[in-house]
Amino acid sequence: MARVLAQRYEGHQAELNPHPAQDAFKTHGSAVAPRVLLVEDDPDTVSYVRDGLSCAQIDLSVRENGIDGLTRIFAEKWDVIVLDRMLPGYDGLSILEKMRSEGITTPVIFLTAMDSVFNRVDGLRHGGDDYVVKPFAVRELLARIQVLFQRFSPVCQVTHLYLADVTFNLLTRDVTRSDEKILLQPQEMRLLEYFMRHPDTVLSRQMLLKHVWDMDFPVRTNVVETHLSRLREKLGRNGPALIHTVRGQGYVMSADTGVFQPNVLNI
Repeated sequence: MARVLAQRYEGHQAELNPHPAQDAFKTHGSAVAPRVLLVEDDPDTVSYVRDGLSCAQIDLSVRENGIDGLTRIFAEKWDVIVLDRMLPGYDGLSILEKMRSEGITTPVIFLTAMDSVFNRVDGLRHGGDDYVVKPFAVRELLARIQVLFQRFSPVCQVTHLYLADVTFNLLTRDVTRSDEKILLQPQEMRLLEYFMRHPDTVLSRQMLLKHVWDMDFPVRTNVVETHLSRLREKLGRNGPALIHTVRGQGYVMSADTGVFQPNVLNI
């Protein structure tokens, strides 16, 4: 199964590229290691996740049934819990209900093959914070873990984002490059913030549509390309290009493009 999962994403080689993941949880130059519990009974999926997250700064623990998973959840503090829906012992929904009834607010990502709209809505209504359907891209799982960790962890409640000589003040919504203010439209600002929260990470067009424009469905539009063009032009007035197109995969914002050079198109 792990090999099958990997083959389904062989066109996205950055999925298993360790370089972007190594700094995924760095804040102000210091690294923090989120404690993540994966409750999953399929050994191939566990192996796939372990391999894919091995270079990320994550303290990953695994339990293979609902009873052991629930015991670890009540016994220790976790930053993010990744939970299968169908588990021996207690199923994922039952685990989540017991957690929430006891006041445990740890963010939960469902990782499951139950992909109907009803299943997704049911999982979220029971208190889940995110829902990832199998087969999945491990890089997307990493990004979702990162987003929830930053949202819920006091360690990561930052007021500024930094990349190269660009500074984003999250309180005032001011953006500067080389100490010169850059005037951005609201959607350009959201796009930049998403890139800066995921530095050195290849972001697909669909991910940008979902997380910046809240479009969680296929749509024919050039809104991403239009806003990217404007954002690149505004950022590029005070320095070299920072946002690049990665052929066949998406876009990356990076101060060091050497890692991506074989696939980078500066357009």
